[in-house]
Amino acid sequence: MSKNITPADVNDRDSFIKFVLGLKKDLETKGNSWENIDLASFLDALASYAEDIQGYYDNLDLSINANTASWRVFADMLKGATIYE
Repeated sequence: MSKNITPADVNDRDSFIKFVLGLKKDLETKGNSWENIDLASFLDALASYAEDIQGYYDNLDLSINANTASWRVFADMLKGATIYE
């Protein structure tokens, strides 16, 4: 992969795949900057972030409805789980 993409760049299955591969590479190279590096803590954070993500969108004044499934929402939740406590 030539460049890491952000959740905002994710709009379809192909870009989601590239995003996930970028997350994997980030974990391999900068895992010490992640809050949740083991699977159990990552999944806990993912569930918590999924519960709170609408607040994130509202605080940034983004007109995204977290109850509407989209590749972008999935990417935001995965990225958020890397740092969410």
